[in-house]
Amino acid sequence: MKTCQSFYIGGAWTEPAAGATVMEVLNPATEQVSGTVALGGPEDAQRAVAAAHAAFDGFSRTPLNERLELLAAVCALFEKRMDEVADAITEEMGAPLAALSKPAQAFMGLAHFKTALEAAREYPFERTRGTTHILREPVGVCAMITPWNWPINQIACKVAPALATGCTMVLKPSEFAPYSAWIFAEILHEAGVPAGVFNMFYGDGAVVGPVLASHPLVDMVSLTGSTRAGASVSHNAADSIKRVSLELGGKSANIICESADLTKAVTHGVRSMMSNTGQSCNAPSRMYVPASRLDDAETIAAQVCARLVVGDPRGDRTGVGPIANQRQYERVQRLIQAGIAEGATLLCGGPGRPDGLERGFYAKPTVFSRATDGMTIMREEIFGPVLTIRPYEDIEEAIRSANDSLYGLSGYVYAGTVDEARAVAKRLRTGMVHLNGASIDLAAPFGGYKQSGIGREWGEVGFEEFLETKSVYGSEPAA
Repeated sequence: MKTCQSFYIGGAWTEPAAGATVMEVLNPATEQVSGTVALGGPEDAQRAVAAAHAAFDGFSRTPLNERLELLAAVCALFEKRMDEVADAITEEMGAPLAALSKPAQAFMGLAHFKTALEAAREYPFERTRGTTHILREPVGVCAMITPWNWPINQIACKVAPALATGCTMVLKPSEFAPYSAWIFAEILHEAGVPAGVFNMFYGDGAVVGPVLASHPLVDMVSLTGSTRAGASVSHNAADSIKRVSLELGGKSANIICESADLTKAVTHGVRSMMSNTGQSCNAPSRMYVPASRLDDAETIAAQVCARLVVGDPRGDRTGVGPIANQRQYERVQRLIQAGIAEGATLLCGGPGRPDGLERGFYAKPTVFSRATDGMTIMREEIFGPVLTIRPYEDIEEAIRSANDSLYGLSGYVYAGTVDEARAVAKRLRTGMVHLNGASIDLAAPFGGYKQSGIGREWGEVGFEEFLETKSVYGSEPAA
């Protein structure tokens, strides 16, 4: 049994304020209690913000070389504890250990710190334009609210640039994924992050999120979560005119062009969708296939889906683990039922657990086909292992339908040539597009259009969210 009943505030582990509740954490693979987490309230949020505010003046003036040394120390310690982080992620949210938790989930935490370290070495924190000196200075106290689906990835991609730029912060990680966040706090403490620079407490987002977003001493809020949560943060932050950075939902289109290698494209699309049990905001959940090739695409998709190994996330062969929690499992089941009720063709999967799995929040990898734009499974983010195939007559129809969404986080294009794929990508209203199976680039901006968010994370561009700009006129002699 793991216990996460202390908060890291002001450089030390402290007890929650009176009135904190304790929540049981379930292992999603077994539905058994794996530990407990304390849920703090407004008083804990206030203490954490006060600690970050007190530390800001000193840390914001820290020389860059000292911040670089701090980032390097975090990298070294994170690497030593990589196995622990991966194990914690598997325990708390069910990601397959060998296939995902260590090579991707835990790895991304380290990778973001290494990327931030390299970016900070070259970043133009100061430059001169004529007689004016232009400074990029830390924005201030940053409140960070992160989800359970890629827990360390989404913590690290906020904390690393905040440390690199000289900000102080309060992290409210998901109470559904507390274990990896606890280890992360231990790593930062051991690395020598000054007291008050990094603070962490657990809590129900609906209770403490508004406190953080509206707090007059918080200068910036960074949220990764649902569009509904993003709207709440925006409303609560409005009165104090603070900066808000939002990375929200997605319903990403995957356009397979007539010229594409169909087997390769469909196989990659299915596997990408089912990775992390479909619980990725940028998952390619809408697959567009030429109507003339639909029958073949359906056969390929069903075959790929049938070969996926669903089961114990600690099994060596497991590729798809459980849904991370019961609430999300029940939502996925409702939306699978909606797809059937609205007349989509069910190629594989469907409601309920896979055969032989009687316990755990396991969902069947599911592929629907012959969907139309008005169907719920084409409109709503399911956030589970559910792929929807939609046929199209010409590429104009595919692009028009792909852009007909509230979301605009990511997109995918498969074509016979990169030039053709790039031409389609330029017309997609999304923040990112993957061409012909290209993977992510941690140094490139991550974020979306429309209701998928505001701002960008990752790499050098991710620094911008944590920096203010100051012009100092007359700093240089006139020519």
